[in-house]
Amino acid sequence: MLELVAGPLTQEAFAPFGDIIDARTSEHFPINAGRTQRHHDLAQVETLGENARPLISIFVSQPITLPLALTFLERHPLGSQAFMPLHEERFIIVVAPPGDRIDPAEVRAFVTDGRQGVNYRAGTWHAIQSVLEREGEFLVVDRGGDGNNCDEYPLDIRVTLA
Repeated sequence: MLELVAGPLTQEAFAPFGDIIDARTSEHFPINAGRTQRHHDLAQVETLGENARPLISIFVSQPITLPLALTFLERHPLGSQAFMPLHEERFIIVVAPPGDRIDPAEVRAFVTDGRQGVNYRAGTWHAIQSVLEREGEFLVVDRGGDGNNCDEYPLDIRVTLA
């Protein structure tokens, strides 16, 4: 079993897997007669393959218990998948680089601070939604369209917090 300790989510550590979505650290500019700050282009939305289109959804996730026990990671080879918490929900992220196989030495775990969202690049292996403390609502942007866009890879993982 792979044992991971989830550390803080930082852009430098997460860069190989995708983007962090966080208005507190992004560049912005005023719009709407100066009443709104636009935090622009925070993640690269990828929609690959035939008849691809972006989807916007809301996921409602039940909290997990620690330690988090996982039996697989999944990937979406035809598109990115972004998760943005709507009510400052903290969640655990487990990721591995794209590829046909997962090297356990390359699997990483992070924990958000509740205001950070993530955008997994197309093909990045990741755990299912793992919200802490309470039920969580997330705005999700991912890919719809033709083709199989979800693969699973069996892997026993146990995650704790730092």
